[in-house]
Amino acid sequence: MTDLFPARAVAPPLAEAMRPKSLGDVVGQQHLIGPGKPLRLAFESGKPHSMILWGPPGTGKTTLARLMADTFDSEFIAISAVLSGVKDIKDAIQRAREALATSGRRTILFVDEVHRFNKAQQDAFLPFVEQGLLTFIGATTENPSFEVIGALLSRASVYVLNSLSEGELGELFDRARLRALAGLAFDPAARERVIGLSDGDARRLLNLLEILQTAAASAGVASVDGEFVQDAVAQNLRRFDKGGDAFYDQISALHKSVRGSNPDASLYWLVRMLDGGADPLYIGRRMVRMAVEDVGLADPRALRVALDACETYERLGTPEGELALAEAAIYLACAAKSNAVYEAYNRARSFVTEDASRPVPAHLRNAPTKLMKDLGYGRDYRYAHDEPDAYAAGENYFPEGMPHVKWYEPTDRGLEERIRERLEHLRGLDSSVKSQNK
Repeated sequence: MTDLFPARAVAPPLAEAMRPKSLGDVVGQQHLIGPGKPLRLAFESGKPHSMILWGPPGTGKTTLARLMADTFDSEFIAISAVLSGVKDIKDAIQRAREALATSGRRTILFVDEVHRFNKAQQDAFLPFVEQGLLTFIGATTENPSFEVIGALLSRASVYVLNSLSEGELGELFDRARLRALAGLAFDPAARERVIGLSDGDARRLLNLLEILQTAAASAGVASVDGEFVQDAVAQNLRRFDKGGDAFYDQISALHKSVRGSNPDASLYWLVRMLDGGADPLYIGRRMVRMAVEDVGLADPRALRVALDACETYERLGTPEGELALAEAAIYLACAAKSNAVYEAYNRARSFVTEDASRPVPAHLRNAPTKLMKDLGYGRDYRYAHDEPDAYAAGENYFPEGMPHVKWYEPTDRGLEERIRERLEHLRGLDSSVKSQNK
């Protein structure tokens, strides 16, 4: 019987159609696949090895795994840790056994988002990797040092993939236009806009081109300009994972820009994080930390500015409250810097952690009852306000027998310069009293 409605071939997505067929077709990652580089040598070695490919989305992790399977004429099994469980792992292992038994071909098992597998699931691969039944290739957007078990890490090489540069994205753009979008023209502004929206992600660039191709066909447009791109493509959020490395890398960049007294860089990273969907109050809390850790007593107002920015955002919300966060970031960056309080606290904490629990000296103890007074609590305590300059020169406030310490060392920056001068004056008074008592 003739099929009245024959099935029509469905064209693959542009990203799949453009997937490289050889290592020479791969755009980007030349630090890994260029002549003499690690992955190039791995491909040329004649023997596959287990590896973990770590990098942002759209940088070629799946492509490299597929090319390795083709190069070594291996069975290729791909599973996603997002959708798969122990049953899928067992099925993959069984398929690998069957391939080895029937054709003598070994199997490359590609696990996408491997960091989403728990420890037990990751452990399930180990015996078969050690036996040589499987060559394991894991792909992850997260730092494998934290997300992949040590036993698996020790059996796999880790290769770090980078986001594609604008030049590399431009090369991919031109290649895709010639091969799949020959009937559609793009002016320079449109090309630049598409590359910018791709944000280092090759797959995103190809998906955007596919969207534009469909939109242009619907609108009867043969030439795409920058305005058409803006209208056709939905509002794009930058790549940003609130729980991943990109998040912590960017908050680290903000913190270090503030510490480095660069207001423009501080503002850049603040806006990058807000643009990417970070919780503004989280950023605010981190700036409070910056105020006490990196500005400290060189400018005590910085802490109040950071706290006020958080409170202002809570009252105003987005977008008005974000201006208060920007003000705080710029203030912190421009403020005099001192980590003297931070260092003093760490030294004191380290000492107390390792030291014994020394008793409070009797003269510093409170004496609210007659018994306590009879025991000598509070005896010989010198009330500082009754002393010259409101300072009891030579008085000891540490436990008996405790070694001399000098944890807080104020800098000569900002208010701490005056604090340092004051402390030097008071220590001089202490020294005078000690000399008189000798």
